[in-house]
Amino acid sequence: MKGGKSKADTKKADGRLAVKKGAPKKGKPAKDPNKPKRPPSAFFVFMEDFRVQYKQKHPNNKSVAAVGKAGGEKWKSLSDAEKAPFIQKAEKRKSDYEKTMTAYNKKLAEGPQEDEQEDESDKSKSEVNDEDDGDDSGEEDEDDD
Repeated sequence: MKGGKSKADTKKADGRLAVKKGAPKKGKPAKDPNKPKRPPSAFFVFMEDFRVQYKQKHPNNKSVAAVGKAGGEKWKSLSDAEKAPFIQKAEKRKSDYEKTMTAYNKKLAEGPQEDEQEDESDKSKSEVNDEDDGDDSGEEDEDDD
């Protein structure tokens, strides 16, 4: 039994092979914090108003799930005419989002070149300042002699 493997040993080994720890993840690139957020749908525009009304009627309720469930039921019970104002608000937010995204994409296409130039100029200024500091200290030592 010393040299042989039991069934339990092979299961553990298989489990270890299935999990790859430390492997780099190849997936989504890092998110840009300056990118505009997507606009809410008509339902979420409705929920903004509904949450306020629901909290006024039920001040002791702290459950997010209860508010969401009640909002979903209310949304389903609304007619198309009652949903129309929320749909219009959502469409307006979507058009505003599209405008900001086009501006963001233009800025993104032009932006990295300007940022690199600014970084280089900042570096050169600090390097020049460091060199000046080094020269001054050398001159002071010579004057003291």
